[in-house]
Amino acid sequence: MAQRLASIKDKKEIDWKGGFSAMRLLPRFFGEIYEAGRKAFVFNVICRLVNALSPIILLYIGKLLIDEIILQVNAEIPDYSKIWVYVGIELGIAIISDIINRIISLTDGLIGDLYSNASSIKIITKTKDLSISQLEDSEFYDKLERARTKTTGRVTLMSTALSQVQSLIVIISLIAGLIYFEPWLILILILSIIPAFINELKFSSSKYSIARSWTAERRELDYLRYIGANDTTAKEMKLFGLVDFVASRFKKLSDEYYFINRKLAIRRTFLGAIFNLLGTISYYGAYILIIYRAISGTISIGDLTFLSGSFSRLRSGLQSNFSQFTRIAESALYLKDYFDFLDIVPPISLSKSRPIPSEIKIGFEMVDVTFSYPGGEHKVLDKVNFKIRAGEKMAFVGQNGAGKTTLIKLLLRFYEPDSGQILLDGVDITAFNKDEYQKQFGVIFQDFIRYEFKVRENIAVGDISKLDDQAAVEEAARRSLADEVVAEMSLGYEQQLGRRFAKGKNLSGGQWQKIALARAYMKDAKVMVLDEPTSALDARAEYEAFQRFIGLTKGKTSIIISHRFSTVRMADRILVLEDGKVLELGTHEELMDNNQLYSELFSLQAAGYQ
Repeated sequence: MAQRLASIKDKKEIDWKGGFSAMRLLPRFFGEIYEAGRKAFVFNVICRLVNALSPIILLYIGKLLIDEIILQVNAEIPDYSKIWVYVGIELGIAIISDIINRIISLTDGLIGDLYSNASSIKIITKTKDLSISQLEDSEFYDKLERARTKTTGRVTLMSTALSQVQSLIVIISLIAGLIYFEPWLILILILSIIPAFINELKFSSSKYSIARSWTAERRELDYLRYIGANDTTAKEMKLFGLVDFVASRFKKLSDEYYFINRKLAIRRTFLGAIFNLLGTISYYGAYILIIYRAISGTISIGDLTFLSGSFSRLRSGLQSNFSQFTRIAESALYLKDYFDFLDIVPPISLSKSRPIPSEIKIGFEMVDVTFSYPGGEHKVLDKVNFKIRAGEKMAFVGQNGAGKTTLIKLLLRFYEPDSGQILLDGVDITAFNKDEYQKQFGVIFQDFIRYEFKVRENIAVGDISKLDDQAAVEEAARRSLADEVVAEMSLGYEQQLGRRFAKGKNLSGGQWQKIALARAYMKDAKVMVLDEPTSALDARAEYEAFQRFIGLTKGKTSIIISHRFSTVRMADRILVLEDGKVLELGTHEELMDNNQLYSELFSLQAAGYQ
């Protein structure tokens, strides 16, 4: 037990040490905030510096007021004009200070909204530079999750850190004048803030910060954050070049909601200023009465000094200052997660000058390709050798885990082989620019994404540059039979899909797959890859889909992965994988004559239909 407690204590100390160490990131953090909203940030800092001087100015004016009162009380011919001037100055400073405080709160919220949007876009666009191997690594993905989900904490840290600086200036200015309080002064302060309290109560249910809002716009922004930066969507986001599209859409929506939010924040600030003005005037009304009582001799000058000292916030300032410091240290840990993610170095990609062939003449060749996933000891592929001829339709067959999808990932350069080569027309594919190389493929993955966009947008992600090309979208839908799905929708291609948003319509698995297949036809790719894309279709629909696929991809190199042998037999040749090795390769007839794994699996499946 003692050892366990010691271990917990050591962990806590390490965490705190890390928190204080992470505070060195604050300058970089505020640099990002400045870039997100320069004018608002500079204005916010100026307001804080000005307002930090108000307590000492008020005390100094109070001193002058007391001195003037004593002077006039003892004068033979009193002149009270300066007294009212000082009172007016104090009242003016108090009102101005309150207005500045509300401007600070307003700009805190607006800057926080801008920074939240800007940092989210940075996280989304960062994934454009990262490899699939990084995004699928569990430790790396933990960093991504922490960076993505702690946006609200970073915005809060910004306000807390700025308040801390302001509090320090106030404390320094007030430290020389320690003021003692009496219980009845608290009652005066309570009565003076009742109007402001009523206003805050009225707006207590309003959440003007986007990070704390749960509106439809916020849910859509969360969805865009999700598809923009996670391992599930990474393949299609990178292959279809959707990062900029999603980031642009996020920016547009976040800006729209920001302006809506700003209107609410300004209204709340304006009404708050009015209500608090009434409270301030009521307080100074009581203050004037006390001055009259002091002038008449009812109360002493010491009582008046006591009242002027009520402006001091030294004690509460010190208490909050220490608590804020620890919160900043703790919050800085989340800041470190964010910057750690942004600072991840993408895999080195040397500049390649080899042009992509305008036409595939020979095809692809796997030469002794061996591969294991990072951190894994098991070889997923072991010295794999085969060719895919130009214009050939090849099917990959094998039991789960045989390495079929891994072959596709290597072919698409999501991963690089541990050893061996993949050649395109006799050239190692690493000699080509990766982005240009990947553009040659039209791919529908088994785990394709069901984008909760409109039908038109769902199809257009196959080639996002054709988003506004309605003719191309409709042609792709016709080819994939998705036009039959569209025909059942009242809004046609403008129908919102999914249940996340208003008027959204959910689709069956088969309908979603037809939409996904349309994406492959949107792209005039040299190589088509279908990785179990029709598993949710019934046997007849799948047969029709593949018949159309074979016809529509005539002359194109194609790869098909399917567990239905009625579909597989349409391919020109079939590659059979077992335990990461090539077991068989040939036409359907040749493999049936071999009486090995393919023949066995085909017969077993055929028996199930008898």
